[in-house]
Amino acid sequence: MKILVADDSKLARLSLIKIVKELEPSCEVIEAENGQIAVEKFQENSPSIVFLDLTMPIIDGYEALAQIIEMNPKAQVVVVTADIQSQAQAQVIALGAKMVIPKPISSEKMQTVLQQLVF
Repeated sequence: MKILVADDSKLARLSLIKIVKELEPSCEVIEAENGQIAVEKFQENSPSIVFLDLTMPIIDGYEALAQIIEMNPKAQVVVVTADIQSQAQAQVIALGAKMVIPKPISSEKMQTVLQQLVF
């Protein structure tokens, strides 16, 4: 299984990757530090799951999400963000995200997320 983690914060990426690797040790993790790289890496690698931040440079998470869903309408995108406003959550769900998780994400919450996704 391949997982793409897109966040402009290296600390946030490493934290998420650590939790994912603890729960799914055999998975391959691909990193992206902005939305444009996330879209490129999604196209190159076809990951099973994408964990996507909203506030990123070059292309933000909203635009990256739209482009990823355009490439693959069945993409499993989970938005992981500090922006927990209901308007932002509604917008990303409308764009095609499977769920929105507030930062920081715990190991328990990640386990629940992975169990709910179909891959």
